[in-house]
Amino acid sequence: MAPIPPTDWDKAIAHVGGNAALIAMLLMNEMPDNIDDAFGGVKLHLLPGSRKDFALTKCSCPDYANPCKHIAGVYYRLAGQLDAGPFLLFELRGIARERLHQALSKTPLGKALVSLTDDQSADIAAAESFFTRPTAMAAMPDYQAFWHGKQRLPGEIEPAVPAAIPGMLAKKGGDFPPVWDKDTSFVVVMEELYLRVRQKNKGVL
Repeated sequence: MAPIPPTDWDKAIAHVGGNAALIAMLLMNEMPDNIDDAFGGVKLHLLPGSRKDFALTKCSCPDYANPCKHIAGVYYRLAGQLDAGPFLLFELRGIARERLHQALSKTPLGKALVSLTDDQSADIAAAESFFTRPTAMAAMPDYQAFWHGKQRLPGEIEPAVPAAIPGMLAKKGGDFPPVWDKDTSFVVVMEELYLRVRQKNKGVL
């Protein structure tokens, strides 16, 4: 594949280094799905767009077509290797993975991410058991107090405070909403219904 010139690589790394999501994934050896879109910001494309992106596509076979079946086989082989190791694409474009990692680590966001991962790194300690072991309790819990509680429930419930605007939900539709086909006011009927319900269940509350 045709390598990207080093000066263009510097522009691309500076552009990618300003995106926290992209630089975080690249520093963790993960290939972002939109990596080619990021290179579009500096008028470059990482993925090959045409045959011009390949340095040499010639075959000694008598087939006049390009790509012939042999060159197409190389393309398929290259695609399989890229699926296994996506960072091979950077090497084919002229920058090694180590140099890419070092260049991204020197950007402002890269320095912050590297220092953050270094601070959070902890020493590996051997565990006593692969499974979590149960720990003994200091004392038996008081199940009686758990179910019954330390304080008894109140014997009387405070009376419910009447609404500031009775039947507010019904009044939003007006006296004659679309679902109401009577001659009397829908609001008046609902206010009477709410009043009967409150008076009927007043003794229960």
